Amino acid sequence: MNKPYIVCHMMTSVDGRIDCAMTEHLPGVQEYYDTLDALDAPTRISGRVTAELEMALPGKFEAKTAEALGKEAFSKAADAEGYEIVVDTHGTLLWGESAEDERPLLILTSEQVSKEYLAYLNGKHISWIACGKEHVDLKRACEILAAEFGVKRAAAVGGGHINAGFLAAGLLDEVSILIGAGIDGRGGMQSVFDGLPMERGVTPLKLTSVQQYGSGAVWLRYNVEK
Repeated sequence: MNKPYIVCHMMTSVDGRIDCAMTEHLPGVQEYYDTLDALDAPTRISGRVTAELEMALPGKFEAKTAEALGKEAFSKAADAEGYEIVVDTHGTLLWGESAEDERPLLILTSEQVSKEYLAYLNGKHISWIACGKEHVDLKRACEILAAEFGVKRAAAVGGGHINAGFLAAGLLDEVSILIGAGIDGRGGMQSVFDGLPMERGVTPLKLTSVQQYGSGAVWLRYNVEK
């Protein structure tokens, strides 16, 4: 299939936790951004929860009617070298006006998204792709990203459930982990990949690079064996 090269890039504590409020206090947090830039992946992909915390406006979109799109479609509002992609299955996040120097937003939804929400995105000149009957069809979305938006390299940057979605769909080519010099230890906190079925087997990886920093952080890169 024709798809972008996709790297999952995350910062974790030594015990593998990824809570943003925690990782921003880890020694080595600045290296996270340096290592992300080094991956040469101008397109970034986030899940709804991460986007709600870090990018979207407060509140939730409320459609006046429940009329769903009900088909695959996309709208390209901007040509860009890279996009800020957010997976928002039902179309609930609210957005401000994007600054010209930022990566333009591109929202991935399922075909259950309301026509009203897509009209809202169109009104803000935000690109979108709707594919998948009940959930976002990540494989099909990646094909559209490559063919229609020219996306060649992308970094999946969390949270754990969207990372796991790309893993389960066989779409990850590489895993890049910056381990900060600290321990979280709290119960119930998400890890890099989270929420997959208990019966799922291990995904084999091949270590390709190890780099240590003065902060105590360690950057590990793996290829995903397929």
